[in-house]
Amino acid sequence: MSAEQLLDESAPATAPKPSPLMHRIRGRVLLLLCALYAILYFDRVNISTAGPHGLVGDLHLSTFQFGLAASAFALPYGILQAVGGLAGDRFGARRALGVIAALCGLFTILTGVVSSLVMLLAVRFLLGLSEGAAFATATHAMSAWLPKDRRGFGQGVVHAASRLSNALAPLIVAGLISLPHVGWRGSFIVAGLAGTAWAVVWWRYFRDRPRDHPDVGHRELEELHDTADGAAVRRPPPWRPLIRRMAPVTVTDFCYGWVLWVYLTWMPSFFSSHFGLALGASAVFTSITLSGGFVGDWLGGLLSDALLRRTSSLGRARKAGLLIGLIGSAVFLLPVLIVHNVVGVTACLTVAFLFLELCNAPLWTIPMDVAPEHSGVASGLVNTGFGVAGVIAAPVFGLLAGAFGYPVALAFSAVLLAVGVVSVRFIKTSQLIVVPGVAKSAPDEAPA
Repeated sequence: MSAEQLLDESAPATAPKPSPLMHRIRGRVLLLLCALYAILYFDRVNISTAGPHGLVGDLHLSTFQFGLAASAFALPYGILQAVGGLAGDRFGARRALGVIAALCGLFTILTGVVSSLVMLLAVRFLLGLSEGAAFATATHAMSAWLPKDRRGFGQGVVHAASRLSNALAPLIVAGLISLPHVGWRGSFIVAGLAGTAWAVVWWRYFRDRPRDHPDVGHRELEELHDTADGAAVRRPPPWRPLIRRMAPVTVTDFCYGWVLWVYLTWMPSFFSSHFGLALGASAVFTSITLSGGFVGDWLGGLLSDALLRRTSSLGRARKAGLLIGLIGSAVFLLPVLIVHNVVGVTACLTVAFLFLELCNAPLWTIPMDVAPEHSGVASGLVNTGFGVAGVIAAPVFGLLAGAFGYPVALAFSAVLLAVGVVSVRFIKTSQLIVVPGVAKSAPDEAPA
């Protein structure tokens, strides 16, 4: 390999200093990305609420057909991850995310005007295709604008915004549907308009390189000296070493993603079928359960960055959160086998989801640490694991739940989390490519 080779993981570490976000342009950029994540996750799950409140009846869909439409999003979303991340690295996050958000808004609006199953499948497929590049490209933007010791917090807070959106979406969509002259069709149109409005604001405000922003000051530029400076370099990604380095992270993300898809897809059915709850009560218990994810994402980012400042080790800082999250989630999923009280089960599931979401920030931060120049591609490779899990988790979990019951299906998910624990041991977090002018990452020390 040439000068652009693996860094020496035994190089001395320098403990990063805490970097402020208040009164900085990067803080506003982070707020914009929080809004994007909330909008995209709202667009992703609003169909589950609209389905039984008009969509299924108006389009004359069977249960199987509606399930097919709901899952049409996942396949293109999973396939496009790495290629979509390349778009952000090559064209810059300003242009790429602006186009992505506008397309997602358009296809969400079109969902509100479909008149047949074929049209519904088409727009959901196109929505997944458009959104496939979104989070990898957003990671590329954060690589440029966030100092190393704030990347975990950044990833934690944007994903916390997405989990808050998950919890609120059923209530908001139901409220829109109940409004006169809005209905289920209008709820998609309103959501789509929010996405297109975000694209306009992003294009006007964001810049790929911090030094190109008209309002950024010299002090903030000095604080960002260790970033890849956005799209400053346009070298092809080193696919083979990048795939090798990201492979164990992708496996971990698959195990994490499996359980997340189970939560997002099956929790309402679990509470209604397993406990015989009415729709309203099922929705309340589902929202309580999903609220644990908001807390977990926030804490996961804070924990990762705090450990980095304390230990000066990326390996310990990033992998500790993964191990705590995976093990803790598995431990609190298993009592569902023996606990039969709905309140007790809800408490276990909520805490399990909180632990699970401790993993989210480290999973998205590792690609930024390992390959800052190619963070879009690297994070796309990682999120491919999540996309693949989205394609197969829902039907396999459904088969297991139908054959053995929901508790056994949840216990199987806990076993997959144990597989994720093993894969964490093979993750390396030292910087893969030496980028001119970019400070070297802290060494990847002994596993946490």
